[in-house]
Amino acid sequence: MKPRRSGILFLALVVLSAVSVYAKKTKEVEKTDREKWVEVCYAIAAPVLENMSKGELRKNMQLELSPNWDGRDPAVSYMECFGRLMAGITPWLALPDDGTEEGKMRKQLHEWALLSYKNAVDPESPDYLLWGGSHPQPLVDAAYVAESFLRAPEATWEQLDTVTQKRYIELFKGMRKHRPAYNNWLLFRGMIEAFLLMAEPESADNFIFTTVGKKIDEWYLGDGMYGDGPELAFDNYNAFVIHPMYIEMLETVENHPTPENKWVGNIKSDLAVKRMQRYNQFIERLISPEGTYPAFGRSVVYRLGAFQTLAMAAWKYGLPQGLSNGSVRSALTAVMENMFSQPGNFNDEGFLALGFVGHQPNLANSYTNNGSLYITSSMFMPLGLPADHPFWTDPAEPWTQKRAWAGGEIPIDGHVSLKK
Repeated sequence: MKPRRSGILFLALVVLSAVSVYAKKTKEVEKTDREKWVEVCYAIAAPVLENMSKGELRKNMQLELSPNWDGRDPAVSYMECFGRLMAGITPWLALPDDGTEEGKMRKQLHEWALLSYKNAVDPESPDYLLWGGSHPQPLVDAAYVAESFLRAPEATWEQLDTVTQKRYIELFKGMRKHRPAYNNWLLFRGMIEAFLLMAEPESADNFIFTTVGKKIDEWYLGDGMYGDGPELAFDNYNAFVIHPMYIEMLETVENHPTPENKWVGNIKSDLAVKRMQRYNQFIERLISPEGTYPAFGRSVVYRLGAFQTLAMAAWKYGLPQGLSNGSVRSALTAVMENMFSQPGNFNDEGFLALGFVGHQPNLANSYTNNGSLYITSSMFMPLGLPADHPFWTDPAEPWTQKRAWAGGEIPIDGHVSLKK
């Protein structure tokens, strides 16, 4: 009997040892939602900023243009890439340094970013961006650069040397030569003037605030939806551009009042935020129980940028009624994982590739290059909240459609006007 007991004991020890090793490995590979977000955000940002900080973005970034490219100078890709990336990640870079693994990654990106901002406007740098030319596309992405300054001036604008600041001011003024299209492009003009109002108040064109502010308000249709021009465009441009830039322009004007911009009393930023929050209630319901969302309208290859307004609310304003930190975080994490767990999202050099989920170049519109895709970084704005914020620490909860399709309770929905 003794050999048998000894054999059983040995087998038990082996099993216990295996379980212990498995448990340890499982514990090691388990990541918090924040760690998952940091990992994906760093993977998106690092190839851009490491290269651009050394003046090697043009040299090393593999450009990918739409199969139906409209013929504009491909060099716009680098400006699109940098401006859109920075607009999304500057809230995170503004957090104070710490000794965590995340903190080390964030500090490295911040150092690269400051060098990249300098190279972007240095005529002697190989990565001097396409600020000139006759095509108006630089107006768009100059606005995203301006947005990055407005979102976290203490981590960006205020840390640049005087020469670099003066270069930005002059180059932003140069964007005034472009006539924006009669749609969301009006806000690109408005964002640049909002930045100038912050950086050099005496040079801001206050007439632009009046024109853009009133026109966007005229295009408000109710239920958190603006028309992209006089008509509704059923796509994600309310998230990509309209809500965020309208709110940020209004807030900047309110925070820097002058005798010339008293018009802002007609359109308050708090009303614009309420409209965005109503929109957020809608787009959260687009996330399926499985953590996917429908691809529709223009620019579906902008990926997670479709949830910029929800991310912006979580970071800066709090979530709208009916949505919780745990449910929104869980929903966005599920979408991110479903999207970026698929192969093909990045090319061989680590830059984003054309596609919605993976590599799908035929989904790209004629104006799209892989630099355009970096607007996906805008979903990472909640990383600008400290790790102990309730958005990150509240328990995970099922989101609206997950509860609904499990037979649970969800808030009843209905029309909300929010007109003045």
